Amino acid sequence: MRTARFLGWKEFVVAFFVMAFAASLPNFFVGITSALKGIPELSFGDIAGNNLVALTLAVGLAALFAKKGIPAESRAIQTTSVFTLAAAILPLILIWDGELSRPDGGILILFFLFYLFWLFSKKERFSKIYNEGESLITKDFKNFVRDIIKVFFGIVFLIIAAQGIVASAQFFAQAFNFPLVMVGVLITGLGSALPEIYFAVISARKDEGWMILGNLMGAVIVPATLVLGIITLICPIKIVDFSPFVIARIFLIISTLFFFFFIKTDRHLTKKEAFILMGIYIIFILVEILTK
Repeated sequence: MRTARFLGWKEFVVAFFVMAFAASLPNFFVGITSALKGIPELSFGDIAGNNLVALTLAVGLAALFAKKGIPAESRAIQTTSVFTLAAAILPLILIWDGELSRPDGGILILFFLFYLFWLFSKKERFSKIYNEGESLITKDFKNFVRDIIKVFFGIVFLIIAAQGIVASAQFFAQAFNFPLVMVGVLITGLGSALPEIYFAVISARKDEGWMILGNLMGAVIVPATLVLGIITLICPIKIVDFSPFVIARIFLIISTLFFFFFIKTDRHLTKKEAFILMGIYIIFILVEILTK
């Protein structure tokens, strides 16, 4: 964020674009590693789990920390909620036949490019600039270089961590005879959603509601389309037995529809609605535990 501010990027770009990409890096590196190891279904589960957490637990916690819930009046947020609904459900539709093929990956990437085209199509979306008095740093080139170095080493650590995550996921899947796609949904998906949760809660405490939804919706769209599309181009995803994933798929659709409905009604996400979204995730975990 400090780097974006130093470069003079606008608030909308940071919230809807930069932070969404940053939060998607764990999904990307876990996905690349799993695809190269020939187990891309772990990436599919990871992204599905990430989306489920982002649309329930993350946004719910953020709304609870926000003083008056999360506002969603802007036209950009309202339209992005439609893209979010489509992006979360599109991979589930494409893999209905048991395989997410390379052409399917191309469709996901084209969807993302279409969203990107819409996002940058109107200049007025970028009219609000960061208040210099609230800037995290001054225009100091040394600080800028220091932040670039931090980002570089952060990415290196993410690549190393992805190796350990994939290896651990394989171990648990084999040791407990648990499908890799469900390890992704229940474990790595929650872990990869931690950046979204942290950023959403911090934004809520600073009363920056527009940044919460911008980040969370972008962090659903980017992994579910661009990241999953790239992974599929590297190694198509095949899920022979969908039975372990049925519950997760149902709850992902339910959470997406509830999130979309709450954003559209009154253009505001209340604390009561936050409890409902968090309740969906808790019920999902309980159902998964009780049925295993």
